[in-house]
Amino acid sequence: MPEPTSQNQEQYSGFHPFRLILVILALLIGISFAAQWYGRNITMPRYCEYPTEQTLNRIREVLTEKTPAGSGDRKPYIIAIRLTFLLPRKLDEPLNSYLSRLQRHIEQQCP
Repeated sequence: MPEPTSQNQEQYSGFHPFRLILVILALLIGISFAAQWYGRNITMPRYCEYPTEQTLNRIREVLTEKTPAGSGDRKPYIIAIRLTFLLPRKLDEPLNSYLSRLQRHIEQQCP
């Protein structure tokens, strides 16, 4: 039986963190691209089913009122607020500017 040489031991022993970092980085980039694709091609077309003004009014209510739905149905508000995750509000962006940007985005995405 051949004895292990120092060259063979160096080749097979040891932890290679660089490879692990590359794999994790590739996974994170892949997840990011998949999430962007899903938002653009699956989630965003769902908002085309609802009137734009109605969605924007609900988003305005959610962002400005403490209990926008009151004791009523919350589902329409939840659906509207999901749009803010697809297109988040910028730091210190005025509400009217943000809603205008959302409206332009919806109009671009919906035929």
